[in-house]
Amino acid sequence: MFTGIVQGTAEVVRIVEKEQFRTHTLRFPPGSMEGVRPGASVAHNGCCLTVTRIDGDRIDFDLMRETLAVTNLGGLREGDRVNFERAARFGDEIGGHAMSGHIIARAEVVEVNVAENNRQVWFELPEELVKYVFAKGYIGIDGISLTIGRVEGRRFDVNLIPETLERTTIGERRVGDRVNIEIDPQTQAIVDTVERVLAERRT
Repeated sequence: MFTGIVQGTAEVVRIVEKEQFRTHTLRFPPGSMEGVRPGASVAHNGCCLTVTRIDGDRIDFDLMRETLAVTNLGGLREGDRVNFERAARFGDEIGGHAMSGHIIARAEVVEVNVAENNRQVWFELPEELVKYVFAKGYIGIDGISLTIGRVEGRRFDVNLIPETLERTTIGERRVGDRVNIEIDPQTQAIVDTVERVLAERRT
C-alpha cells in the first residue's frame, strides 16, 4: 500500500529492452532507500514495481508488457525522472489517501495555468473513468495524492502548491503529456456497488 505522499524523484540511468519487457535502473537520492531489499515494493509515478537488484544508490526494476502498455513508464528515456514512494509500513502516517500502486489508465494534460504561488493543471480522462471523478474527491496522478478541483465532462483540474511542484515531477508536465491515474479505491467501490444495485432493481 502507498499513501500518495511522494518522497522525491529518481533518475533513470539505464534501460535494457527485451521482447515486451524492460528493466530500468534508477539512481535514488542518498539515504532514501536505506534498508530496502530485493523484493521490496517502490512506486514509480504511482505504479508499484519490485526491487530486483541493488547496487548502492542504483536499483533495478522489471517492467512487464501490461505495465508498459497501461502506464507512462514505457515512454521513459535515460535521464528522465520519476516520482517515487516506498511502500507504507504499519503505523506510518497516511498524509494522502490509501493507494494500491495499480495504475488504471493514463490521462492527458490539456491545459496548464501558472500563477505566482500555485499552478492549475487540467487533465482529460478516458470516458469510462469519468463516473469515478468528483469535485473535492481524491485521485492519484503519477503517484501523487491530489484533491480534484472542478470536473467538466471528461476534464478535471487540480491545484498545486509550491511544495508539490518542488518535490515531484508534476511541475514539468506540459500540454500533451500523459500521466498515470489511480482512482480512489473507495470511490470506485461505492460507485460500482450503487450501479450494480440499481441494475438489479431494474431487472
